[in-house]
Amino acid sequence: MRVASSQYQTLINVSIQQNQERINYLTQQMSSGLRIQLPSDDPIGNVRISRLTREQAMVTQYKDNISTVKTRLLKNENYLSSMVTDMGQARDLLVWAADGSNAPSDLKAMTESLRAMRDSVVFTANLKDQEGRYMFSGTATDKAPIGVSADPTVPAGSRYSYDGNTEEQLVVVGNGINQAANVDVKQLEVWLNKIDVLIDKLSEPGLDPAAPGVRTLVTDALDGTDAGMELLSGKIAIFGGAQNILSTLDNNLDNVSLSNNTALLALKSTDMGAAAIELTGYQTALEATYKAFGKVGSMSLFDIL
Repeated sequence: MRVASSQYQTLINVSIQQNQERINYLTQQMSSGLRIQLPSDDPIGNVRISRLTREQAMVTQYKDNISTVKTRLLKNENYLSSMVTDMGQARDLLVWAADGSNAPSDLKAMTESLRAMRDSVVFTANLKDQEGRYMFSGTATDKAPIGVSADPTVPAGSRYSYDGNTEEQLVVVGNGINQAANVDVKQLEVWLNKIDVLIDKLSEPGLDPAAPGVRTLVTDALDGTDAGMELLSGKIAIFGGAQNILSTLDNNLDNVSLSNNTALLALKSTDMGAAAIELTGYQTALEATYKAFGKVGSMSLFDIL
């Protein structure tokens, strides 16, 4: 069968072009390390990679949220612990004040320490975070949680109020898992008002330490202090449990992330050994095609005669 020169040249050009395209593709795979250069190379594999990439992005966001929440909870815990410490020191003074053998001067001297501890608790409760939002106002972060009346005519016992709310700021830390990142100090104003009443009473001139009214106020302030410390300590205990849960969840997400990365690596990565063997084969085929084309191109009918 006779093959026309134009037909032969076309076949050779097609072969060279196909080999060259395959060589270029394999070279790209090996240089980038990516097995899939175009979605059409492996449609199913490409879909799997897209799904895993989306899941990995969600895992990363969950881990970022967990880190943020843990930091906030730790700060809240430290500040609440500081308030509990101040209240504990106030309690020690109240136990001393409950002793009926104290002189009026002793009780009057206690008022300065009680006033300093009261003000310290108010200051800590009204702290703001680095973004200028109040930390213990629930979701009403633009309001100071503990309001202090500036009206001098307002009597002791009603000067302090809680102006925030008790709603939670929920943060998504997992698939269907939310964690409150805030805390309120509702009921702390009760302790503040009881201490305020006692301070005013102990500051009165000519005070009789043994008077029933004085002992009643001291006992009431002592009971209020115990209740306030129990309130804040309960919130601290909740934070401890939440920190443990978040740490466990964070470790689980690390395992999921590792699994996703392993799967992505397997789907994306080029098998360098197989690609190198295939590349060598195409390069050899291309070289043979060029040699054959050159050899045939230099022949004529006279070479056969």
